[in-house]
Amino acid sequence: MSRDVPSREPESNLVRVPSGRVTLEGDLVIARDARGVVLFAHGSGSSRHSPRNRYVAQVLNEGRLATLLMDLLTAEEEQIDLRTRHLRFDIEMLAGRLVDAVDWLGEQPETRHLPVGTFGSSTGAAAALIAAARRPARVRAVVSRGGRPDLAGVSLALVAAPTLLIVGGRDEAVIELNEQALAQIEADEVVIEIVPGATHLFEEPGALEEVARLARDWFVRYL
Repeated sequence: MSRDVPSREPESNLVRVPSGRVTLEGDLVIARDARGVVLFAHGSGSSRHSPRNRYVAQVLNEGRLATLLMDLLTAEEEQIDLRTRHLRFDIEMLAGRLVDAVDWLGEQPETRHLPVGTFGSSTGAAAALIAAARRPARVRAVVSRGGRPDLAGVSLALVAAPTLLIVGGRDEAVIELNEQALAQIEADEVVIEIVPGATHLFEEPGALEEVARLARDWFVRYL
């Protein structure tokens, strides 16, 4: 009679993704029997070490989704951005690097067969949507958390992937910006979810758990 062996947590592997003249670092986790891979796009001075996004990634891994948490700025660029705060708003640069990461995933033996989802927070949400617009055959779903999808501009009309916009109920200015973007996205399935009582960073009890649940269910459904 065999005994059940507890399943181990999937390992996180440091990867390096070339993009133009720079090389970006990321943490790739391949969940067992992965049904898709979710590429995270951070914004507003965040990084792949963000506890919020790492928590969401863990919940996605439990839903049989691989994840790639990566920095869209190099270490040197991050230091510059801490002083100037302008690189985090260079949406074209961030989007181009995210597209390169989508292409990179399509070249790796472990992920090339997996459909891609993009998860963007703050300004990274715009990059996530632009990547979906530029790689419609690869990016099959998009989730934005407290994001600025409005910064994707004319690319919003080119997004075909099912898109979920998650916003805190007390983040009134960002709710309005998400509602404006919602009206411009041409995908067949576009939904905005308001998390009651949550502020921009979803720091209230249970708020981030709700974000993770919504994101997991969306990606599981469409990947």
